Parts: sequence; structure tokens; C-alpha cells
Amino acid sequence: MLRKMTFLLSVLCLTAIMACPVQAAEEEQELHEKRMLLYKKTETLTQIPWYYIAAIDQYERNSSEEDKDDQLVSIDIRDETWYGPGNSSLIQDETFIDFFQGKGKDGNGDHKADPDNPEDVLYTMASILLEYGPSRDEVKIALWNYYKRDLTVQTIMNTAKVFQQFKQLDLTDRDFPLDTNYNYSTNNNYGDRRGFGGLRIHEGSDIFADHGTPVKSTTYGVIELKGWNLYGGWRLGIRDINNVYHYYAHMSGYRDDVEVGQVVKPGDILGKVGSTGYGPPGTSGKFPPHLHYGLYQDNGYSEWSFNPYPYLQRWERMSE
Repeated sequence: MLRKMTFLLSVLCLTAIMACPVQAAEEEQELHEKRMLLYKKTETLTQIPWYYIAAIDQYERNSSEEDKDDQLVSIDIRDETWYGPGNSSLIQDETFIDFFQGKGKDGNGDHKADPDNPEDVLYTMASILLEYGPSRDEVKIALWNYYKRDLTVQTIMNTAKVFQQFKQLDLTDRDFPLDTNYNYSTNNNYGDRRGFGGLRIHEGSDIFADHGTPVKSTTYGVIELKGWNLYGGWRLGIRDINNVYHYYAHMSGYRDDVEVGQVVKPGDILGKVGSTGYGPPGTSGKFPPHLHYGLYQDNGYSEWSFNPYPYLQRWERMSE
């Protein structure tokens, strides 16, 4: 009897463990669907394309010190901006807010401009953008005037471009940066000392492979940078929708149609492994062929590197 109960408990525990990822995925999908409905509603009310609203929300979700993954909307508009200078009582009536030159708007028709209401927040942000206009260039100007930071504007515009092309929010697929059908070896050498160009640390992981091994995009994003660098040789940079910059270096060259501003997805071929760098354009062969792969996180104020090795291991297993 005891053995039978133990077996039943084991089955129940295993079932619960297997069900958790499925339930979490379903909840996340439901959250994405709710967000999309709100973005589309805001577009209908303001004529600001939904993907700009979604990109701003995505940016603030990933640059916040708080964990906002489960929040419906993550945009945080300062009280002074929302209520207006002098509205110290934080009265949510639009008449008072307008009198004090605040930006807060009623987006759900309850006659209150509530900064904790997702519909009000999205409608207010879209209205701020609409002060300049709904076109791409006008939205870009509005974003700069609101955030006063070039990298923030660039990241939001790139994310909007990705959302516009794929027409969905659930873009979580990833890929290993090399074709795993080729021979390669991954090194956890993030943080090692480097001497060329002065003492510095190695801000990435090296993946050693033969010349010509295909290099792939690991993520959804936009190519921000392409060309020669003294340290990285032929290198390329991709900004993804999670405020992370993916840096590829020492390539032998690029695929012919790869251009700055291009939207990419996991698995897209970017170029080939090489051994370029540590000198003027064309320098090659100062080290064995390999791909230097780096990751940099932006939090809205600064950008810093972090160790890509654990992610490379995970993406390698996913690609098997």
C-alpha cells in the first residue's frame, strides 16, 4: 500500500512539474494578447501606429530596476509630467490636469486620468507622441524630446521596426551564433585580460571555428553597426527588443545583403568566421580564427557588458 501511494505521489509531482512550463507559457501568451489589444485600441484612438506604443512599453519594461514582466503595461510617466507642475494634490480630473499643463489623459472613458490605469497610460503616451505627429520622423522627434537620450530613441525605433515586420510581441526564439553542423569550441573567457591597445578585459566569449564557418543572428533585432574596428576587425552589432546589444567580431566578411538598419531573426546568416582585427583595415591572422561574441545591457542610463557564455550554452542545446 505504501509503495502504491509513493508511486502515485511521484506521478502527481511529475505531472505538476511538467504542467508548470505549459501553464507559464499559456499565461505569457495571454498577457501578450491583452497587451496587443490595448496597443491596437490606442492606435485606433490616436492614429499612432501600435508598434511605436508597444516598443516604448517594451523598452521601459526592460530598462526598469523592478521586475515588470508580469505587468500589463510598464510605461512610467513622472507625476510632474502627468499632473503638471503645481498640481500637488494629484487631482486626476483632466480639467485640472490641463489647467496645470499636465499630460495625463483619460483613455478608458471613466472621466479620470489615472497613471495606474494601463489604458490611460497608453493613451497619454500616444498623445504625447501625437503632439509632433504620427509619422516615423515625427515620432522620433517626440521620443527624443521626451527621453532626451539618443540610445533610448534608437532602441525604441529599432524595436518598433521589429514589431512592425513580424506583427507580434512573442519573439522569444533564440539561436546559436554559429552553424552547429561545423566544428567549433566555445570558451568561457569573459573577463580575461587583453593587452592589445592597452590593458583591458575581454568583454565576450570566443567561439573557435574554421575560416568560413557561417555566423548567424542569435535574436530578433536590427543591425546597428557594420564595418571595421581596430580591435574587432570586421564586426557587426545587433540591437534586440530587450535592450541588449549583440556584438560579433573578427569575421572574415559579411553576407552580401547584410546592411545597417536591416531587421534580422534567429538563424539569419550574417557572414563568416575569420581572424581579422588588431590592426588597420585588412589585418588578419594575428590569432586563430574565431568569433568573438559579446552582450551588452542598457538600463536607460548606461550600458555594460555581461557574460554571454551561459546563454551560448543554452542556445547551443536549443539548436541541437
